[in-house]
Amino acid sequence: MALGFGKKKKNTEIDIAPILPKEMYQAAVLDLKDVIAPSALEIMPKELHLGEKIVRTFFIISYPKFLSDNWFSPIINLDKEFDVSIFIHPVDTQQVLRKFQKKVAEVQSQIYERENKGMVRDPALDSAYLNLEGLRDKLQQATEKLFDVGIYISVYGDSEKELDKIETEIRSILESKLVYVRPALFQQEQGFKSNLPLNKDLLQVHSKLNSEPLASVFPFVSFNLTSNQGILHGINRHNSSLILFDRFSLPNYNSVTFAASGSGKSYAIKLEVLRTLMFDTEVIIIDPEREYEYLAEATGGRYFNIALSSEHHINPFDLPAPRPDESRANVLRSHVVSLVGLIRIMLGGLTPEEDAIIDKAITETYALKDITPESNFENIEPPLLSDFELVLAGLEGSESLVSRLSKNRYKVRIFE
Repeated sequence: MALGFGKKKKNTEIDIAPILPKEMYQAAVLDLKDVIAPSALEIMPKELHLGEKIVRTFFIISYPKFLSDNWFSPIINLDKEFDVSIFIHPVDTQQVLRKFQKKVAEVQSQIYERENKGMVRDPALDSAYLNLEGLRDKLQQATEKLFDVGIYISVYGDSEKELDKIETEIRSILESKLVYVRPALFQQEQGFKSNLPLNKDLLQVHSKLNSEPLASVFPFVSFNLTSNQGILHGINRHNSSLILFDRFSLPNYNSVTFAASGSGKSYAIKLEVLRTLMFDTEVIIIDPEREYEYLAEATGGRYFNIALSSEHHINPFDLPAPRPDESRANVLRSHVVSLVGLIRIMLGGLTPEEDAIIDKAITETYALKDITPESNFENIEPPLLSDFELVLAGLEGSESLVSRLSKNRYKVRIFE
């Protein structure tokens, strides 16, 4: 049993109050809000001190007569720490039409009154009358709807000086488009809560917008590098969006990675390989420094150590499987041409006569294994370089080639 000790009395007696285990357990329980809540909160008239951060909330109070497309884009793409909430409350069309009828009558009566008095025509009244009539027609025809719209912006900073700088930048961007903002004076708490992901409009500062200008407030206009398919390459530092990209969807999917030593090139490539393997992509890595050996083992791949003293060897006579649109004869002939080029490099060059002998020897070497343009060689074991040497030695005029091939034997050990 746990014991709680109270204050000492004058007679030196000690109060001992037992604390039940259930009460002690409940006292130690933390809610989620206790974990994510800041260490302290101070509400000021113009900002909130939220732990080590300062938060200031603004609301848009007025708009120009016309809003251009993506006018809100410079704010969305601002390289600052901030939250934006857009609250859209539909307004009853019938109620609005009744108010519009009254308003149109007021404006029309003012125009008639000026005409009766012989006063000069007021363009502002004429424009207001035309706009009201036009919007009323659209509402009546259900091609437009009216909404109460509230846009709130909460910016974060480490000091009041930083907040003032951000506020000036936001004001200059919006006021250049004739959009005006005001700080939520003595309503910073309501403004901050309105920008939390709780879907609660506590600030209740609205402007009426119809469908067309409201569409220009569409917030998802930030720059991104996301495609419909692909792997995750990283996070866009500009707006924290995910970068999803499939290089194989492009006509040319080559890429090159440059960075300073130790900056994470190998890590980035290994991560791309792991994520690419999830889509059943065949990955072949030429690894002179043996950096990818453990990655190959961890992913169930195979690692081949190609060296003079290695037990692994390359068989240049191995034939690739034909593609669906490719014939076996083309595959075989193309591979014979590649082998002639390989041996030309190994022997330091060939004369036209020697080139013809090598070509004939390679063809006969394949024929020994029943590999011909007419045969199905997909499941036939291909010949080896030693088989080629035996065939070459049996051809007339090949003495020089056999001698040079034997002399340079150490260069071709990886092909044995």
